[in-house]
Amino acid sequence: MAPVMELFKEFTFDSAHSLPFVPETHKCRRVHGHTYRIRVVVEGPLDPVLGWVKDFADVKKLTGPIKEQLDHHYLNDIEGLENPTAENLAIWIYNKMKPELPELKEIWIWETPESGCIYRG
Repeated sequence: MAPVMELFKEFTFDSAHSLPFVPETHKCRRVHGHTYRIRVVVEGPLDPVLGWVKDFADVKKLTGPIKEQLDHHYLNDIEGLENPTAENLAIWIYNKMKPELPELKEIWIWETPESGCIYRG
């Protein structure tokens, strides 16, 4: 039986957002920006011939259109991200990628170098 492995591919993008449902005095209610770091984690059996779970290039190809939708955009204007918390962004990315990447295990989001979340579907 082939060992089950995880691999990951990361990408970054810069976007602005605001959180419309926090109190008006909360700093995140105002428009502000982040350099987001995203980790796409894939899990599956190690192919005994190729020696990999999935080609990194295939994963990168799937992240391209998502990055294009998000990079240098106001996230609140994107359908499904009207309340663009890190958590909602992780769910949104997962749901966009899962149909084309059935091996997708989880999405990691870093909103800042010290803060983020993980969504496991």
